[in-house]
Amino acid sequence: MQTPKRHRIQLPQTSASSLSQDEAYFYVYTSDKEKIKLRFHDYDKIYDMPGLYEQIFYDRLKCVSPVKVAEILKSAINQTNENFTELRVLDLGAGNGLMGEAFKKYGVARLVGVDIIPEAKTATERDRPHLYDAYYVSDFCNLSTDEKEEYRSWSLNCLTVVAALGFGDIPTKAFVEAFNVIQSEGWVGFNIKETFLNESDNSGFSRMIRELIFSKYMDMYHLERYRHRLSIEGEPLYYYAIAARKNADIPEELVEKFSAQ
Repeated sequence: MQTPKRHRIQLPQTSASSLSQDEAYFYVYTSDKEKIKLRFHDYDKIYDMPGLYEQIFYDRLKCVSPVKVAEILKSAINQTNENFTELRVLDLGAGNGLMGEAFKKYGVARLVGVDIIPEAKTATERDRPHLYDAYYVSDFCNLSTDEKEEYRSWSLNCLTVVAALGFGDIPTKAFVEAFNVIQSEGWVGFNIKETFLNESDNSGFSRMIRELIFSKYMDMYHLERYRHRLSIEGEPLYYYAIAARKNADIPEELVEKFSAQ
């Protein structure tokens, strides 16, 4: 990856504590000194500016999630007689390739990226060319038969989803569909905001994750609370990183149950 230019960015001067995590925003100045307001989840606009995503989330707010999820998944696999280098990974919500980059450092057999927005694929091809064996733009809530066959043709045995679950970026149905694409006895590595494991959270996604963790469809190998990144105010945001082995596909009735909530 070539070193991109540094952007002039500005975090809100007033307290943003009343905003939810997916409503947080910042400002970036263009080359002609225009001040643009961007929400943290305006991924299409952020990816269009080379290096901006890394600068705001990794340099400024100290996000460590791709490295953390890769580490715990490797630790889980080390408990078995399998090899990390034999993984054929589906990186769901791959963005501009930071999770794929963390995996590539350990070595994997195949790395397939997918995101719902074309700007993510364009950014990856621009910033990290040749990182993925293939990168698709797909909506996992509405996969065609041909798309399902395409993903299954890779014989994928690992799913990773980082910093994209529970905020509407990747809906419950999309996560389950991706889970079901992975071979049985494959591996799953993802992270979620710590409150999603709270029984007080009655959202469909939160209930699905809690049920899945303790279900027959998945065996937990590693659960770790860690600092995902800093908030705008500099306060730590804690997430759980999860590494697990898939036992079986999640049935359609559970998909419908949680997708409707």
